[in-house]
Amino acid sequence: MRSVETVLVLLAAVGIAACATQAPSQGTSASAPPPKLGKPVSERELVAWNIDIRTPDGLGLPAGSGSVQAGKKVYEAQCLACHGEGAKGGSMFGTMVGGIGSFTTNTRVLTPGSMYPYASVLFDYVKRAMPMNAPQSLSDDEVYAVTGYLLHLNGLLPADATVNGPSLAALKMPNRDGFIVDDRPDVKAVRCMSNCAPISAALAKN
Repeated sequence: MRSVETVLVLLAAVGIAACATQAPSQGTSASAPPPKLGKPVSERELVAWNIDIRTPDGLGLPAGSGSVQAGKKVYEAQCLACHGEGAKGGSMFGTMVGGIGSFTTNTRVLTPGSMYPYASVLFDYVKRAMPMNAPQSLSDDEVYAVTGYLLHLNGLLPADATVNGPSLAALKMPNRDGFIVDDRPDVKAVRCMSNCAPISAALAKN
Protein backbone atom coordinates (compact mmCIF):
# COMPACT_ATOMS: atom_id res chain seq x y z
CA MET A 1 0.00 0.00 0.00
CA ARG A 2 2.80 2.29 0.89
CA SER A 3 4.48 1.62 -2.46
CA VAL A 4 1.33 2.76 -4.31
CA GLU A 5 1.14 5.92 -2.22
CA THR A 6 4.81 6.58 -2.89
CA VAL A 7 4.31 6.21 -6.65
CA LEU A 8 1.34 8.61 -6.60
CA VAL A 9 3.32 11.19 -4.63
CA LEU A 10 6.24 10.94 -7.05
CA LEU A 11 3.93 11.33 -10.08
CA ALA A 12 2.32 14.41 -8.55
CA ALA A 13 5.74 15.91 -7.85
CA VAL A 14 6.87 15.29 -11.44
CA GLY A 15 3.68 16.94 -12.76
CA ILE A 16 4.17 20.03 -10.63
CA ALA A 17 7.79 20.31 -11.70
CA ALA A 18 6.81 20.04 -15.37
CA CYS A 19 4.23 22.84 -14.99
CA ALA A 20 6.76 25.00 -13.24
CA THR A 21 9.29 24.61 -16.03
CA GLN A 22 6.70 25.49 -18.69
CA ALA A 23 5.27 28.56 -16.94
CA PRO A 24 6.81 31.86 -18.11
CA SER A 25 9.03 33.53 -15.60
CA GLN A 26 7.47 36.52 -13.86
CA GLY A 27 8.67 39.94 -14.81
CA THR A 28 9.60 39.07 -18.41
CA SER A 29 7.66 40.48 -21.33
CA ALA A 30 9.86 39.42 -24.23
CA SER A 31 7.10 37.25 -25.73
CA ALA A 32 4.24 39.68 -25.00
CA PRO A 33 2.82 41.48 -28.06
CA PRO A 34 3.40 45.23 -28.18
CA PRO A 35 0.46 47.42 -27.10
CA LYS A 36 -1.82 48.57 -29.88
CA LEU A 37 -1.65 52.32 -29.41
CA GLY A 38 -3.14 53.25 -32.79
CA LYS A 39 -1.71 55.89 -35.09
CA PRO A 40 -1.75 59.69 -35.31
CA VAL A 41 -4.89 61.18 -36.89
CA SER A 42 -4.41 63.74 -39.63
CA GLU A 43 -6.41 66.95 -39.95
CA ARG A 44 -7.94 65.58 -43.15
CA GLU A 45 -9.19 62.48 -41.34
CA LEU A 46 -10.72 64.62 -38.59
CA VAL A 47 -12.91 66.57 -41.01
CA ALA A 48 -15.56 63.86 -41.13
CA TRP A 49 -15.83 63.86 -37.33
CA ASN A 50 -15.54 67.58 -36.72
CA ILE A 51 -19.18 68.49 -37.44
CA ASP A 52 -20.01 70.36 -34.25
CA ILE A 53 -21.55 73.80 -34.70
CA ARG A 54 -21.49 76.68 -32.23
CA THR A 55 -25.14 77.53 -32.55
CA PRO A 56 -25.24 81.13 -31.21
CA ASP A 57 -23.08 82.44 -34.06
CA GLY A 58 -23.02 79.52 -36.48
CA LEU A 59 -19.30 78.86 -36.17
CA GLY A 60 -18.62 75.54 -37.85
CA LEU A 61 -21.44 75.72 -40.39
CA PRO A 62 -19.98 74.25 -43.58
CA ALA A 63 -19.79 75.78 -47.03
CA GLY A 64 -22.73 75.21 -49.30
CA SER A 65 -26.34 76.31 -49.68
CA GLY A 66 -29.81 75.05 -50.47
CA SER A 67 -33.08 76.55 -51.59
CA VAL A 68 -36.46 76.11 -49.96
CA GLN A 69 -37.77 74.48 -53.14
CA ALA A 70 -34.88 72.01 -53.20
CA GLY A 71 -35.54 71.33 -49.53
CA LYS A 72 -39.13 70.36 -50.31
CA LYS A 73 -37.85 67.65 -52.63
CA VAL A 74 -35.33 66.42 -50.05
CA TYR A 75 -38.06 66.39 -47.40
CA GLU A 76 -40.48 64.40 -49.54
CA ALA A 77 -37.79 61.85 -50.39
CA GLN A 78 -36.12 61.49 -46.99
CA CYS A 79 -38.41 62.83 -44.25
CA LEU A 80 -42.07 62.53 -45.20
CA ALA A 81 -42.44 58.88 -44.18
CA CYS A 82 -41.75 59.72 -40.53
CA HIS A 83 -42.78 63.39 -40.24
CA GLY A 84 -45.83 63.47 -42.53
CA GLU A 85 -47.08 65.77 -45.23
CA GLY A 86 -45.91 69.33 -44.73
CA ALA A 87 -44.08 68.25 -41.53
CA LYS A 88 -47.42 68.25 -39.69
CA GLY A 89 -46.80 64.87 -38.06
CA GLY A 90 -46.46 61.35 -39.36
CA SER A 91 -46.00 57.72 -38.43
CA MET A 92 -43.03 58.33 -36.13
CA PHE A 93 -43.07 61.96 -34.96
CA GLY A 94 -45.44 64.80 -34.23
CA THR A 95 -45.66 68.15 -35.94
CA MET A 96 -42.62 70.26 -36.72
CA VAL A 97 -44.59 73.36 -37.63
CA GLY A 98 -46.53 75.93 -35.66
CA GLY A 99 -46.59 76.63 -31.95
CA ILE A 100 -44.72 79.93 -32.23
CA GLY A 101 -45.37 81.91 -29.06
CA SER A 102 -46.73 78.89 -27.21
CA PHE A 103 -43.72 78.65 -24.89
CA THR A 104 -45.13 81.53 -22.86
CA THR A 105 -48.32 79.53 -22.22
CA ASN A 106 -49.24 76.29 -20.50
CA THR A 107 -49.96 74.60 -23.83
CA ARG A 108 -46.52 74.57 -25.41
CA VAL A 109 -46.13 73.09 -28.89
CA LEU A 110 -42.60 71.89 -29.45
CA THR A 111 -41.37 72.62 -32.98
CA PRO A 112 -38.15 74.03 -34.44
CA GLY A 113 -39.92 77.34 -34.99
CA SER A 114 -41.39 77.57 -31.50
CA MET A 115 -38.46 76.38 -29.40
CA TYR A 116 -35.06 76.65 -31.07
CA PRO A 117 -33.26 79.88 -30.13
CA TYR A 118 -30.97 79.69 -33.18
CA ALA A 119 -31.68 78.45 -36.71
CA SER A 120 -28.32 76.67 -36.78
CA VAL A 121 -29.64 74.27 -34.11
CA LEU A 122 -31.96 72.82 -36.73
CA PHE A 123 -29.12 72.39 -39.25
CA ASP A 124 -26.94 70.77 -36.57
CA TYR A 125 -29.62 68.27 -35.59
CA VAL A 126 -30.54 67.30 -39.16
CA LYS A 127 -26.87 66.96 -40.09
CA ARG A 128 -26.10 64.67 -37.16
CA ALA A 129 -29.21 62.54 -36.81
CA MET A 130 -31.41 62.55 -39.91
CA PRO A 131 -32.81 60.63 -41.65
CA MET A 132 -33.30 58.21 -38.79
CA ASN A 133 -32.49 55.12 -40.86
CA ALA A 134 -29.34 56.68 -42.38
CA PRO A 135 -27.99 59.50 -40.21
CA GLN A 136 -25.30 61.76 -41.72
CA SER A 137 -26.10 60.50 -45.21
CA LEU A 138 -27.35 63.90 -46.46
CA SER A 139 -24.94 66.28 -48.14
CA ASP A 140 -24.39 69.73 -46.67
CA ASP A 141 -26.42 71.28 -49.50
CA GLU A 142 -29.29 68.88 -48.79
CA VAL A 143 -29.19 69.72 -45.09
CA TYR A 144 -29.25 73.44 -45.87
CA ALA A 145 -32.16 72.90 -48.23
CA VAL A 146 -34.33 70.85 -45.87
CA THR A 147 -33.49 73.25 -43.01
CA GLY A 148 -34.68 76.13 -45.16
CA TYR A 149 -37.85 74.24 -46.09
CA LEU A 150 -38.73 73.57 -42.45
CA LEU A 151 -38.08 77.19 -41.53
CA HIS A 152 -40.34 78.21 -44.42
CA LEU A 153 -43.11 75.91 -43.18
CA ASN A 154 -42.82 77.69 -39.85
CA GLY A 155 -43.29 81.04 -41.57
CA LEU A 156 -39.72 82.17 -40.95
CA LEU A 157 -38.46 82.21 -44.56
CA PRO A 158 -40.11 83.03 -47.88
CA ALA A 159 -40.69 80.32 -50.48
CA ASP A 160 -37.92 81.65 -52.73
CA ALA A 161 -35.25 81.80 -50.01
CA THR A 162 -31.82 80.21 -50.28
CA VAL A 163 -30.14 79.12 -47.08
CA ASN A 164 -26.42 79.09 -46.25
CA GLY A 165 -24.23 79.48 -43.18
CA PRO A 166 -24.33 83.30 -42.91
CA SER A 167 -28.09 83.49 -43.51
CA LEU A 168 -28.81 80.84 -40.87
CA ALA A 169 -26.61 82.60 -38.32
CA ALA A 170 -28.32 85.92 -39.05
CA LEU A 171 -31.90 84.65 -38.80
CA LYS A 172 -33.60 85.82 -35.58
CA MET A 173 -35.68 82.96 -34.22
CA PRO A 174 -38.93 83.75 -32.34
CA ASN A 175 -37.78 82.08 -29.13
CA ARG A 176 -34.28 83.62 -29.14
CA ASP A 177 -34.91 85.38 -25.81
CA GLY A 178 -36.96 82.60 -24.25
CA PHE A 179 -34.06 81.07 -22.33
CA ILE A 180 -32.31 82.06 -19.10
CA VAL A 181 -28.59 82.06 -18.47
CA ASP A 182 -27.35 79.10 -16.42
CA ASP A 183 -25.53 80.89 -13.61
CA ARG A 184 -24.85 77.92 -11.34
CA PRO A 185 -21.29 77.99 -9.92
CA ASP A 186 -20.25 74.73 -11.54
CA VAL A 187 -20.87 76.00 -15.08
CA LYS A 188 -18.26 78.72 -14.51
CA ALA A 189 -15.50 76.25 -13.76
CA VAL A 190 -12.21 76.84 -15.55
CA ARG A 191 -10.43 73.74 -16.81
CA CYS A 192 -7.02 73.25 -15.23
CA MET A 193 -4.36 71.59 -17.35
CA SER A 194 -1.25 71.86 -15.15
CA ASN A 195 -0.28 72.53 -11.51
CA CYS A 196 -3.90 72.00 -10.52
CA ALA A 197 -5.07 72.43 -6.94
CA PRO A 198 -6.53 69.34 -5.24
CA ILE A 199 -10.20 68.74 -5.86
CA SER A 200 -10.89 69.22 -2.18
CA ALA A 201 -9.55 72.79 -2.39
CA ALA A 202 -11.76 73.57 -5.37
CA LEU A 203 -14.80 72.19 -3.56
CA ALA A 204 -13.99 74.27 -0.50
CA LYS A 205 -14.21 77.47 -2.56
CA ASN A 206 -17.76 76.63 -3.57
